[in-house]
Amino acid sequence: MRYLVIVSIIWAFSFPLIGHYLVGRSVAHPVDSYFIIVVRFGLALLVFAPFMRWRGVDMKLKCSLIAIGAVQIGIMYVCYYQSFKYLRIHEVALFTIFTPFYVSVFYDLCMRNMRWRYLPSIALAVLGAYIIKMGDVSDDFLVGFLWIQGANACFGIGQSAYKYVMQSYGHLKQEHIFGYFYVGALCVGIVSFVIFGNAQNLPRELYQWLILIYLGVIASGLGYFLWNRGACAVDSGVLAIMNNVLIPLAIVANYLVWGEKIEHFGQFCAGSSLILISLWWHYKIIARQGRK
Repeated sequence: MRYLVIVSIIWAFSFPLIGHYLVGRSVAHPVDSYFIIVVRFGLALLVFAPFMRWRGVDMKLKCSLIAIGAVQIGIMYVCYYQSFKYLRIHEVALFTIFTPFYVSVFYDLCMRNMRWRYLPSIALAVLGAYIIKMGDVSDDFLVGFLWIQGANACFGIGQSAYKYVMQSYGHLKQEHIFGYFYVGALCVGIVSFVIFGNAQNLPRELYQWLILIYLGVIASGLGYFLWNRGACAVDSGVLAIMNNVLIPLAIVANYLVWGEKIEHFGQFCAGSSLILISLWWHYKIIARQGRK
């Protein structure tokens, strides 16, 4: 659980950095989104390359991790960055509220055991996130909505698949194999940049390069490793709910660092409270069932 909390705090600052300085609708010189993917996961792979085990690792596990990385963060970021072209920052955050359902349902499908009792607490987390972010949406919301739902599905499926796969390889140290996860994401990034990228839209400012380094080394390199490691240590329902904890944290980070006013403060407090209640409710469910 502590890994999920730590990464949620890290990612809370990543969200507005991307929207304000890299690919948001208000960015004066937006950076090519496919190039961002290449840099982020190229740096992340470099972080883990010294720890990787190239020999003695089951080929099936290698291929599984490469495929999971390609989906969870490779294809996910292709969809995610495209959504910023159609949506404002708060709208992107709003439409991420459905990720918990993808996490819970896909994991239950993998386990061939639908746990319907988990859905009410997850739905409460979604409702809490919606209350925080509800408001008017732009005219391009449908296209942006579809892009962000593609991102949500990829991220949710990837988390669940990683948790499911690693249950069979609990004896391995995850830092020795996690680099393969970034190999998959980097492959998607390179192919996407070659086919769709625009080499004219590379970073023009030093701060953009510094943000990319932060996103690659900290938010991606450290963040996804700790998040997926934390995913293996908690119940799938808790994992699903934690996906929405990021929303209030991102709003607070936006206020503390960028000075953006928290509009509808009452909604923010009510929605955040519902997310916390959903976590408490879910833990009560686990205690009652006596299982994870």
